[in-house]
Amino acid sequence: MNTLIATIAAYLIGSISFAVVMSRAFGLSDPRTYGSKNPGATNVLRSGSKKAAIATLVGDAAKGWLAVWLAVKFGPQYGLDDGGIALVAIAVFLGHLWPVFFKFVGGKGVATALGVLLGINVWLGLATLATWLIVAYAFRYSSLAALIASIFAPFYYGLLFGADEILFAVAAMSALLLWRHSSNIGNLMAGKESKIGSKAKGAARK
Repeated sequence: MNTLIATIAAYLIGSISFAVVMSRAFGLSDPRTYGSKNPGATNVLRSGSKKAAIATLVGDAAKGWLAVWLAVKFGPQYGLDDGGIALVAIAVFLGHLWPVFFKFVGGKGVATALGVLLGINVWLGLATLATWLIVAYAFRYSSLAALIASIFAPFYYGLLFGADEILFAVAAMSALLLWRHSSNIGNLMAGKESKIGSKAKGAARK
């Protein structure tokens, strides 16, 4: 029962779309209406507001971290084992992808996935973040960096902790990230993908 409650709570936490919330707070257009139409930090950055993009990034990562950290820190005393923590990790991520508070239209999950990994283990999160930063700096494509980082994340976990229920959660999260970036893969192959910092039409302040 406690595992079910924790899983539902994690999904609801994940359903808070900081891209939409921060865009409203900063008086920006809804990120679901311009650029990639993805409610995430990279698309919010296309509005021209770095502060809103940073706030979105921090918020989306923090919700993933918080849900998993609470499960890791306090879950065992309420009967949550590795399987329960894995369910919480997946639930908060799914909440971001399909948020109940925003008609199930969510982001691609990169920042939230990072938060989840940091909640599981700080070194796991930092290794994945370093991979993203290296690729993003070298090629200036957020989507390419996310794709490569998501591929490496399960390998990092396996090297650190071996195979367990949480590894399967990390692998499932990575698979969902790859699927959510399918259109970006096509754009990258066609040379049409927008680079980090490029401004989108229709992203003006309201």
